[in-house]
Amino acid sequence: MDIDQENFMIPDDGRNRHVWRNAIKEGMKAAWPVCLGYIAIGLAFGVIARKAGFRPLEIGLMSLLVYAGSSQFIAAAMLGAGAGFLPIVLTTFSVNLRHILMSSSLSIHLRHLEARRLAIFAYGVTDESFAVNMTRFRQGCWGWRQALAVNHVANLTWVASTTAGGIGGQFIPSGAFGLDYALIAMFVCLLVFQLRGRIHVLVAILAGLLAVIIAVALPGNYYILAASFIAASAGLGLRKMKGFRSEKQGPS
Repeated sequence: MDIDQENFMIPDDGRNRHVWRNAIKEGMKAAWPVCLGYIAIGLAFGVIARKAGFRPLEIGLMSLLVYAGSSQFIAAAMLGAGAGFLPIVLTTFSVNLRHILMSSSLSIHLRHLEARRLAIFAYGVTDESFAVNMTRFRQGCWGWRQALAVNHVANLTWVASTTAGGIGGQFIPSGAFGLDYALIAMFVCLLVFQLRGRIHVLVAILAGLLAVIIAVALPGNYYILAASFIAASAGLGLRKMKGFRSEKQGPS
């Protein structure tokens, strides 16, 4: 019997405090590298959001309610540029569609979890916590309590770091320490980490070119969303065409 199955069999009525205590300790040990990264990026986001006109309380609430680093950077940048409600919602929604795939992968290991706890767990899923928890689940030495601890230790770190950045942001001059470049640098890093083949590179280049062309040619702030959908559709078409050709040629 693995840890995941065993934890489901222990009644969660206060008599298993030692189980929770051990799970939280294990989760914290697994989460600390993620927390270190969140501190750095969270402080940068807090400063940038403060420069975009957010107050510390608003920054903290945004981190608590949204809890999605890349989407928060996008929303702050778009709000600072005067974008409307609908473009921001659609853009952040499309960016976060990957959470469907991550949650589907995690659901295999959480199929016995009741809906109430599953909702609490789902709230804390991020790219980093997903990577940590999936690795441990596959090793067979991980349970839902440990995974939940990873999610929410990271969550608390993110909320605290972004709020601290927002409080300190008022004392940092605009452009100091290269913070104005932090948003661009973050998305360049996210892009590089997702380039795993020639199709990915072509889609990235196409999306960049289309975003510039649409932004120059048409008014409004829909260019990011439009360029993303067009480039992604083109990439899907190229992948299907490549697969079709491979099937047509047959094994060599």
